[in-house]
Parts: sequence; C-alpha cells; structure tokens
Amino acid sequence: MRWRVHNALGNGFQEVIYQRALEYEMELQSILVAREVEMPIFFKQKDIGSRRVDFLVEEEKICVEIKALTKLEDVHLAQAINYLEAFNLEVGLLINFGNTSLEFHRLHNKKIKS
Repeated sequence: MRWRVHNALGNGFQEVIYQRALEYEMELQSILVAREVEMPIFFKQKDIGSRRVDFLVEEEKICVEIKALTKLEDVHLAQAINYLEAFNLEVGLLINFGNTSLEFHRLHNKKIKS
C-alpha cells in the first residue's frame, strides 16, 4: 500500500496529502483505519493532555505515523516509539514519503511482553 502511494505521488507533497492517499488506499484494501485519532496522555494516572496519532489500524492494534521529510532523524523515531508506549500499543510503523525512496521503520513497544 505505502509503495502504491509513493509510486503514484512521488515525493514533495505535504504530509496531509500522503495521509489522505494512504487512508484511501487502506479503505480500498478493506483495512480498518481511523485517521488523526486523538489519544490521551497520562502521567502517574493523571490525564495531562492528548496527542493525535496519524493512523490507528485494525481496531487500534497498529499505530502508523507519516512524515514527508527529506531525512528522518532520531527524534522522529523517538516520537513514534513514545506514541506506542503512551497508547499502550505493541506495533507501529513510521513511514517517510518525503525522500526519493520510500523509507519506513517497523517499531515495537519494548514495554509490552509478547
């Protein structure tokens, strides 16, 4: 799916364009997806705010973060991992459409024991 979007659009668009295209592609593939889901962040059982995750896929089993940057940096990986931990999700994807070659990372929440 992500290759179909990147192959069709290439690089150079804003992140929201890739979000919309990927959401549509997942819908065409009958994949359950929710876009820009606001999730609460807790600190010691206190709700201290919220963040929006780009996608929750297959009934909140997989977190997908989209970027449209020429180069991913460690801070982007850290953000995606923080989302996994904060939302108590086991698996996530970080996908960067901004480079000439599609870049993606599969992430695991090490705080969850399989």
